[in-house]
Amino acid sequence: MSINLEQLKQSQQQLAGQVKLTDEFSSPVKLIGGTDVGFEDDGRITRAAIVILTYPQLVLVEHHIARIETTFPYIPGYLSFREYPALLAAWQQVEHKPDLLFVDGQGIAHPRRLGIASHLGLLLDMPTIGVAKKRLCGQFQPIAKVAGNVTALIDKQAQIGWVLQTKNNCNPLFISPGHRVSFDSALKWVNLCLRGYRLPEPTRWADAVASNKPLFKKFCHDN
Repeated sequence: MSINLEQLKQSQQQLAGQVKLTDEFSSPVKLIGGTDVGFEDDGRITRAAIVILTYPQLVLVEHHIARIETTFPYIPGYLSFREYPALLAAWQQVEHKPDLLFVDGQGIAHPRRLGIASHLGLLLDMPTIGVAKKRLCGQFQPIAKVAGNVTALIDKQAQIGWVLQTKNNCNPLFISPGHRVSFDSALKWVNLCLRGYRLPEPTRWADAVASNKPLFKKFCHDN
């Protein structure tokens, strides 16, 4: 496969200019979605999971997995082009569209301000929040590993997200607006969806569904 990185870079920059960092989502929020993407068969298959939870109960009401052939190689900084086709396939199965969508990955906390949460938000015209386990770019002041601590993530003298300590003695999460969500709301909603675990419930459930973890197995057994 021939990849023109300069063309993709220009595409990212153009799309990033369309990202909205203001709150444009329904109130009150009644449904929140979560996504997770993984790979199978040595990367040849992309697996995307989407869950829909009620809010504020955070009860799982809908879940879907899409598995499609991987059509884009692993290139740091361009992962959204690798991940979004499977996410779109999973999204097409969703019956109850959420008011907010948590995406496992970066929002604007990306060198060109277009991580998967922002890219997917634009493609779906959905309010999205990036919930990443690792930092892709930016700098931050160290914080104590005590749940609730937070500091700004800064790149090129501008804020691109938050570094949030969601659980004691764990690595922090990197929270950033995806699309149609403000900085303050991105942080607020992740905090509202924490239930004592490192991950907020929407992406925790998406990960459980995608990997068939005990949380999801128990749900299937109980239902």
